[in-house]
Amino acid sequence: MTKDMEKYLEKAAVLVEALPYIQRFNRKIIVVKYGGSAMVDDELKESVIRDVTLLKLVGFKPIIVHGGGKEISKWVSKVGMEPKFINGLRVTDTDTMEIAEMVLNRVNKSLVTMVQQLGVRAAGISGKDGGLLKVEKKYSDGQDIGFVGEITEVNPKILYDLLEKDFLPIICPVGLDDDFNTYNINADDAACAIAKAVKAEKLAFLTDIEGLYKDFNDKDSLISEIAVKEAKELIESGMIGGGMLPKLSNCIDAIESGVSRVHILDGRIRHSILMEIFSNKGIGTAILGDEEEKFYHE
Repeated sequence: MTKDMEKYLEKAAVLVEALPYIQRFNRKIIVVKYGGSAMVDDELKESVIRDVTLLKLVGFKPIIVHGGGKEISKWVSKVGMEPKFINGLRVTDTDTMEIAEMVLNRVNKSLVTMVQQLGVRAAGISGKDGGLLKVEKKYSDGQDIGFVGEITEVNPKILYDLLEKDFLPIICPVGLDDDFNTYNINADDAACAIAKAVKAEKLAFLTDIEGLYKDFNDKDSLISEIAVKEAKELIESGMIGGGMLPKLSNCIDAIESGVSRVHILDGRIRHSILMEIFSNKGIGTAILGDEEEKFYHE
């Protein structure tokens, strides 16, 4: 057998392995929270957008929710202001909110352009559109951090309308309160709330870590799959800390609200989302409901 033939057979084997996953998730909604290095590195950005577009073309219904924290900080500094954070949350005064909304919309439309260059229709919206995200003012340990919003309500009608008309929705996390003031929203929180509201089959977080570890200092302790019950035990044990704690809490919350599976993926690895969704042995961490059947087998 020639090397060329072996190469083609390998490609065929990959497609055959992907088939049951394509069948299972056909016409199902998948929410992808897009952030971290994958938003900054142009090659990675292109790779992620191509992968999500592929999901759309094989029959999934993806929704992208993106952040833009690094880009916002860059522009805040450019206009001579100092980015301020309290407990990891950006202090957002009126001027910072104006910059944040401008930057997030710019990022949003650049992602729309990239998807449309690949022949798929995309629609970029914010949480303001169609009353998608309603918020109230968020406090950090009782401290006022300005125009940072806590989501109180999600109205997904605009998303259903876009999906029905075969658009790929791309959402930037800005919302309105009852008095129609504009608030910045943590993108993880927005992705989680949206996934819950549309009862997504999957919610995937693209991050700058490989996945969830039993012991972060032991790289061999990566968890491929974990049920909600075990995830709660991990939190209670105090082994999960830092930025992973709110992310894991969001994952548990999403599953308990009807999302079937949540994935924590390393966005720095090209095609990580495809490898996690379409292969027998994913490369990140899948968190699933206690009743859900495990997919991965050694």
